[in-house]
Amino acid sequence: MQHTKFNILLLLVGLTFPTFAQYTIRDPKAIPLHGQWSFAMDPQAVGEKANWYREDAPLGRWDKVTVPHCFSVDPRYQFYTGTVWYRRTFPWKPTSGKRVILHLDASYYETTIWINNQKVGTHEGGYTPFQFDITSYVKTKQTDGSDNTIAISVNNNTWGVGTVPGGKDNNEPNDPFPGWINYGGLIRPIYITVEPEVYAENVKIDAVPDLAKGTAMLKIKTRIRNASGQSITPKLAFRVEQNGKPITLVWKQTSGNVAANQTAVLEAETSLKAADVKLWSLDQPTLYEVQVSTATDTVQTHFGIRKVEVRNAQLLLNGQPIKVAGGNRVVDHPGLGSLEPDWLVEKDMRLMKEAGMELHRLTHYTPSETIYDWADRNGMLIISEAGNWQLTPRQMDNDTIRTKFRQQFREMAERDWNHPCIIAYSVGNEYLSEQPAGQRWTKDMIAYARELDPTRLYTFASMRLNTLPKKPEDEASQYCDFISTNTYGNHTNVLKHIHSLYPDKPIFISEYGTRADGKDGEAGQVTHIEKFLADVRQLPYVIGASWWSFNDYLSRHHGTNADGTRPWGLVRWDRSKRPLYLAHQAGMAPVTIEKISWETGSEGVHTLKLRITARKDFPAYALKNYSLKTDTRTIPIPDLQPGQQADLSIPVRGFDKTLSVEIMKPTGFSILIQTIDLTNDTRTSSR
Repeated sequence: MQHTKFNILLLLVGLTFPTFAQYTIRDPKAIPLHGQWSFAMDPQAVGEKANWYREDAPLGRWDKVTVPHCFSVDPRYQFYTGTVWYRRTFPWKPTSGKRVILHLDASYYETTIWINNQKVGTHEGGYTPFQFDITSYVKTKQTDGSDNTIAISVNNNTWGVGTVPGGKDNNEPNDPFPGWINYGGLIRPIYITVEPEVYAENVKIDAVPDLAKGTAMLKIKTRIRNASGQSITPKLAFRVEQNGKPITLVWKQTSGNVAANQTAVLEAETSLKAADVKLWSLDQPTLYEVQVSTATDTVQTHFGIRKVEVRNAQLLLNGQPIKVAGGNRVVDHPGLGSLEPDWLVEKDMRLMKEAGMELHRLTHYTPSETIYDWADRNGMLIISEAGNWQLTPRQMDNDTIRTKFRQQFREMAERDWNHPCIIAYSVGNEYLSEQPAGQRWTKDMIAYARELDPTRLYTFASMRLNTLPKKPEDEASQYCDFISTNTYGNHTNVLKHIHSLYPDKPIFISEYGTRADGKDGEAGQVTHIEKFLADVRQLPYVIGASWWSFNDYLSRHHGTNADGTRPWGLVRWDRSKRPLYLAHQAGMAPVTIEKISWETGSEGVHTLKLRITARKDFPAYALKNYSLKTDTRTIPIPDLQPGQQADLSIPVRGFDKTLSVEIMKPTGFSILIQTIDLTNDTRTSSR
């Protein structure tokens, strides 16, 4: 669950790490366990038997690392696969009537925790949060001065066929693992919170607008944990704010008992009058804050009011059709591996936003929640995906794998369900969806997911729609709210074929693109996207296209370059821009700029007239509060519906031969820079 932000500055040591990195912990009560830990590799998996977790186990041969830590990129353990151990001590002063909760935002992949010589528990899954109540394990500082000892073993060996994600059981060469690195370690924040015996464990916000009336219904489900020894009947209080101003609301609540050592969900609802409703959208990402309080506990999260629908092969946001480009982002950076410090999140997301990437199937697993916080604040639409990367039919029918996937999906959904940026969930990528096992998986997992969160749309990324199905029931996309297709080439014919199968469902191109090391090099990427846009702009049912991938990344998948990289990106591994970045930015801007006239005036003051047109093909959506910026002034652009245009007159002083103009979003992002030639009617684009 997302809580109020609490920023921790973390000193990362090591030659390949930045000097300072920042990680966000959302709970203001968090007691971080970041910083220096003792670390040891355990390639023979003997640590547990040899009692490495014990507080009296010697540490003379252990190294020092800084947590959060990705051991796969630490030069001392680079690309090691197997079990590792982390250990440290921490002081504690237990308080009567309080619970001590240990939180790990993610640890890749299988994690076991000991505190003071006792095993606390084990968790499987590398990208989702988990927690343990450690109240009975912690102790006060002893007379000998000893503190609490926490030991954590982490194993990143997901080459086998029983993990999610993991290797395949198809006996194919060079196909042991998905197409990204199994970066291991305590890769995200780890911290402790102290809770009362009765506390709010999770809060789910459903905000549903009535677009005709301008009002909204707000429903809050609060999961209460009663860790006391007696049954209680909790009473909840709510506070909702927008832009720091409280909103007066009348709540209708359900009440009920929560048995001792049990949890229960309490529901409340209210209505917001039109004056209090401001819709969340790409260009107006309005957020609300809500506090939920019990007698002894208060939690806070944010939400947005927006309506997402599919109708008549269109995606509607707040009742308006929207077609937007996006990108797939692999969590990978030199020296960081799968670490996502705040500065990297800010850098990547801003680069994506300014490249015109605003509707994403980001990646095949759950990234840091900081990603979604950024998207909420700045306006992005995200399809979040968990786990199933090309699982084989036997694996998809395996009860154990199904259980693991459900667990990871639940952990993802319960963390993220208040983020307005998440419009849909995907139940997998590129599995054999035409086979009975693929059909069963899709139907069953979407049904399970809808029980958890019925407010989102559901899909999966298919690679089987390009040629195989001859009727809609031949393939599992029949169970989806919209089609997601990974299509690399022959776009017009493939997309027309898919539309003929599912004429009422919009099509999202979840992957397309070409590598920078193809026969035409980086120039070939530019040519590819130009041809792609010419194709999809003829197809009104295409609602989005997510380039694979935003960034280059390391891989062990077959077809990887000898240097270990897969160069698909708009940006290289170090985030330097390729020519493709500028081509994507220009092609995916929702507006075009056309020079209409140039009039020479007296005393060196001239008039340039430009025509601003909102695209009506792709991408296309209503533009409100956009502006055109020069080096001396900012000129508002009239609100435009797709296909509409407006002429702007711009006074220009001096005798320069060119003028640089910039299109700005109302959120402050620059999405297009164009150089206007003032000497003739030709125009050139640059960034």
